[in-house]
Amino acid sequence: MPRTTGIWLRAEAAPDERRTPLVPADAAELVAAGVPVTVEDAPQRAFPAAQYARAGCRVVPANSWPEADPEQTVLGLKEPVSPPAALTHQHVFFGHAYRDQRGGPALLRRFTDGGGTLLDLEYLTDADGRRVTAFGYFAGYVGAALAVLQQRGELTAPLTATTAERLDAALRARQGGARALVIGALGRSGRGALRALAVAGVPATAWDQAETQQLDRPALLAHDLLVNAVAPAAPGPPFLTAGDAERADRALTVVADVTCDVTSDRNRLPVNDRVTDWARPARRLRGDPPLDVIAVDNLPSLLPRESSTAFSAGLLPHLAALPGGSPVWERAAAAFRHALATTDHP
Repeated sequence: MPRTTGIWLRAEAAPDERRTPLVPADAAELVAAGVPVTVEDAPQRAFPAAQYARAGCRVVPANSWPEADPEQTVLGLKEPVSPPAALTHQHVFFGHAYRDQRGGPALLRRFTDGGGTLLDLEYLTDADGRRVTAFGYFAGYVGAALAVLQQRGELTAPLTATTAERLDAALRARQGGARALVIGALGRSGRGALRALAVAGVPATAWDQAETQQLDRPALLAHDLLVNAVAPAAPGPPFLTAGDAERADRALTVVADVTCDVTSDRNRLPVNDRVTDWARPARRLRGDPPLDVIAVDNLPSLLPRESSTAFSAGLLPHLAALPGGSPVWERAAAAFRHALATTDHP
């Protein structure tokens, strides 16, 4: 794995991506430990550039990372969309490219062409295969919260970033009147979803692997809300089909697809084939009775400060170890090499 001389935190392209994988307080710890940190100015980021400057970071213009020293590790959340097409640096971000997602081969081709390396945040795991840091809890929490508000007729658009305190207040404002099902209840996202439903006073049924192996479809359709928090390792039977959506006797009216794996053959909600966004978070799939889907692919950004702070805290010790490498980074590098060797690049 290439040696790193510093961390370069780049700006995100999406205007509604307010999260960051590294918050100012943790950047200050890296600087104090002798790891130089460069931060691109990004007005939409929940933490202003001035806070990073006070933490001892060097602040540079947005999208200047292509000119960074070759031994800098470029840190972000989503794939960089700005030129160059060929990626030469060591990059750390969520690639969404290893599970046959649409666009994955094209991203890997950028690294093949440039000779760079992707250390995918999704594949930073401990010796037991558990991710060392993740946004999943907040994704589940926000996804379930939006489903509750949509079912009550209170979900407004466009969405705007908020705080957990304000979102909790909205959930408590009018309680009851629905039943929810959370699939993947034992994972991070599932636990976040159950917490939001508890705040809202919505009774929740919790399903995980045992319940989905023998899916009780009538029981699923008897719930008003469905929160999908499963990231399957392989294709499998769908949780909700087009035929289910057409049933006039279903109680189900809102689906929150927290996983948003809509471009993969592992999508367990094939009734939905695309993501929604902040401008239109809910999409009507069927009209009578209504069935709406929420599939915003950056749900934690609705709570940017809380979700970023938690994620950064989990990532910090590994960023501090990055110059010399660590088993966590070595496993991520191995996953990248495997993806290059087994994926056909266009």
